[in-house]
Amino acid sequence: MNYKSLIFSIVLICTGTTSILADEYQRGYSSSRTCTRNEYREEYIPGTRKDPGYVKKWEETVEVPCPGSVSTKNNNEFDNNDCSEGKIAGGILGAGFATAISRGKDRWWAIPAGLVGGSMVGCQIDGG
Repeated sequence: MNYKSLIFSIVLICTGTTSILADEYQRGYSSSRTCTRNEYREEYIPGTRKDPGYVKKWEETVEVPCPGSVSTKNNNEFDNNDCSEGKIAGGILGAGFATAISRGKDRWWAIPAGLVGGSMVGCQIDGG
């Protein structure tokens, strides 16, 4: 037997059968395991003078998370706060404030700085 056929046979055996991976978890496949617990319940039924109240008792089976199991819920949470109005209003107010308090040569950097700072503050106030 030559080496080419030996290597081909080994590759065919390793990739051709899935029984080797029988106990392995593969993404995309589901498995279910249900864990339950019996819970004791009571409910008071009020009564009258002639028909006194009583306590109704029962047990019910409740499904609970299994110990040691990892939750695989896919919670796609995203931030949908849009602060575009706050950015614009804050930027205008910030640039106006910087224009009002700056003099001479300082205006070339104070107005853009006021615009950026005001837009950040406006975005935070708007809920972003």
